Amino acid sequence: MAELGYVGLGVMGGGVAKRLLDAGHTVTGWNRTKDKAQWLVDAGMRWGESPREVAEQSEIVFTMVTNTAAVRAVTDGADGILAGLAPGKVYVDMSTASPENSRALAARVAEAGASMLDAPVSGSVITLEQGKLSVMVGGGADVVERVRPVLEAIGPKVIHVGSNGSAVTMKIACNLSLAVQMLAFSEGVLLAEKSGIPREKAVEVLLASVIASPMVAYRGPFVLEQPDEAWFDVNMMQKDMNLALELGRAVDVPLPTTAATNELLTAARGLGLAERDFAVLFDVLAAMSGLPAGAPS
Repeated sequence: MAELGYVGLGVMGGGVAKRLLDAGHTVTGWNRTKDKAQWLVDAGMRWGESPREVAEQSEIVFTMVTNTAAVRAVTDGADGILAGLAPGKVYVDMSTASPENSRALAARVAEAGASMLDAPVSGSVITLEQGKLSVMVGGGADVVERVRPVLEAIGPKVIHVGSNGSAVTMKIACNLSLAVQMLAFSEGVLLAEKSGIPREKAVEVLLASVIASPMVAYRGPFVLEQPDEAWFDVNMMQKDMNLALELGRAVDVPLPTTAATNELLTAARGLGLAERDFAVLFDVLAAMSGLPAGAPS
């Protein structure tokens, strides 16, 4: 069993930390808002007073935070993770952030004698609870193998993608497809509905068809009844779409469906829907089609 640290205990980060606790590891955690992590403290997690303290008390310290700026906020400065690293320790960033920043951060971690991996996950709250997340990892092969048993407690499929920054690049490539698929699904539902087929029946048929990817299978029903709490809100998804578009320009890959979907996410924000799950793309398209949105739960 390892001495682990976890910084960033939101919906997904908190769920990952709980899986590590359940696997028998000792976990010291920190979150910007302590109240949101109290349930983990009650479950046996130790509390660190700063990201630095978490890193000092851990062999392997994880982060899962909102964006590149948030990664910098918890790694830099006198109270940051970098200040708490020492030779032999491993820092694992599970955030979806800038690959360029991830590579630069890995170099700074190496200067402290420690090692860094970028290890974002593919999945949702549901797949996390089911223990079916997949983990993509960027960094040195020897470090990946050292940390692999811990990563497998998070999700059973751990794939070493390549060097530092490669896994978060792959995560961006995955995430752009989530919103694009959701928009395409919404188009199909609305086309059927305006042609006289009840929305519920259209959803039933599409979810029983070959287009029902795992993401569509668990998020498609949101067009009928949206969750009380967003699994992955519009702002978070648009952050990832913008990362994809930035990367596409850098490597000369056109991303036309990403760009079009991103504009509808902007429309969602303009309609005051930024904190809703990104499945609210359906509501935006429904409004443009002259149809009512999905009923909120």
